[in-house]
Amino acid sequence: MNWTGATPLHIALLDDHTVVRHGLLELLGEESDFLVVGAFASSRELIAELRTTPAELLLIDFALAPDDVDGLNLIRALSIRFPESKILVISAHYNPATVALALRAGARGFVGKNQPLADIVGAIRTVARGHTYLNPALEVEFAYLLSDAAIQDDHTDAVSPVLVQDSFAELSPREREVLRCCLNGLSVTQIAEKFDRSTKTISTQKHAAFRKLGIRTDNELFKMHRQLGML
Repeated sequence: MNWTGATPLHIALLDDHTVVRHGLLELLGEESDFLVVGAFASSRELIAELRTTPAELLLIDFALAPDDVDGLNLIRALSIRFPESKILVISAHYNPATVALALRAGARGFVGKNQPLADIVGAIRTVARGHTYLNPALEVEFAYLLSDAAIQDDHTDAVSPVLVQDSFAELSPREREVLRCCLNGLSVTQIAEKFDRSTKTISTQKHAAFRKLGIRTDNELFKMHRQLGML
């Protein structure tokens, strides 16, 4: 059911940064038709509360603390457990591939933390009314990544599965680990924090994996993943 504005929109917030949570609480508290029913630092807290206190919209950070669930798995879990709650992602990691994956996983919108505060309020209203919110400046590129045409291009330009499988077999366990985190939207810095390694080590492992797979960019990694479902 889409929100009509006749009653306050019930919103739950999830962000592991205290300053961000308080800032969002203050921002949304200024809107008379918004009601924040909870602000949480971990996915565990959010899910536990949603069992007893439903929210029509979930405003969640894509990259939580290193010991928390990754963004894509959280979106999938929330979509399954709370299908009536619309998910709007807010994140500093705002690139076309990550946004496309989040939307495919079940999010209804994605807003960058570097966007004006008014955009966050507008994004919430857009998603609550049943529409998808995307940054207008990148909307065309996102639309293509989510389109049937992009999927068709994946098959048209597909690398030989046999060659990719051979290259995949050459990856070390840690290189595969790093690529899985990349596919889940984590940055090199976040991966380093997650596994208590240096950013230089993670960057080296990522580039080594790219070289073995014959790819150069994150977009090429996402494309290969969609083609073959590896990692």
